[in-house]
Amino acid sequence: MAKTVVSETVVSQTVLSQSRVHTTELLQIDAVGLLCPLPILRFKKRTQDLPGGTRVEFLADDPSGRRDLQALCELTGHRIEWIREEGAGVLRYRICLASRQTP
Repeated sequence: MAKTVVSETVVSQTVLSQSRVHTTELLQIDAVGLLCPLPILRFKKRTQDLPGGTRVEFLADDPSGRRDLQALCELTGHRIEWIREEGAGVLRYRICLASRQTP
């Protein structure tokens, strides 16, 4: 029996750049245990009102998740910065949100 864990966390990141300190928020969305189409729907709902340039880490283990997320990013202009395998079929995606999101 699969355990469903769905959560989100906002993590503050501090970046040092040319003697300036920038704090950016990183939204983490955990959709492990959810099956298609729920991971993508959760991602869309949680990111729809966020400004462009926001970085999101998205965790999912749905077998069709990679293809679905890539298609969503193509439609919305979001950019997948990297994908990492976490083990047990879980993938962690770092996504930079586009400036203008389509409905």
